[in-house]
Amino acid sequence: MITAKLSNYRIAPRKVRLVADMIRGKSIEQAQIILVNVSKKAKHPLAGLLDSAIANAKNNFNIDKENLMVKEIRVDQGYILKRSIPMARGSAFPIKKRTSHVSLVLAPKAEKTIKTVKTATSAKPAKATEAKVKAVKSSKK
Repeated sequence: MITAKLSNYRIAPRKVRLVADMIRGKSIEQAQIILVNVSKKAKHPLAGLLDSAIANAKNNFNIDKENLMVKEIRVDQGYILKRSIPMARGSAFPIKKRTSHVSLVLAPKAEKTIKTVKTATSAKPAKATEAKVKAVKSSKK
């Protein structure tokens, strides 16, 4: 399991999740293209985090980025800076400056499995059950 973490990033988690949801489950190439083209401020640190995770995979596990995908990306709330702004009649209005913790997990691409085709024998029991249903309905009359 290849991981990378970004702690105490000074943007609200709600705003970072918008970009994180775009790359979740995508291959590395697709995720990088999305992060280049999206018009959100959170794209820069997430692109750096993705590059860090790719470097971890290459250096620690000898895995090429062509074989990887974004398995999990989680954005949690960090600490909150509490500030205040002056308001009318000498009162103060509270401001919460939120931070985010982002954790990224990469995994090898899963091989696609071939679905089995249903045979004609599976259709025979369905006809038998239809006959039983008709028999039960006629007996109730």
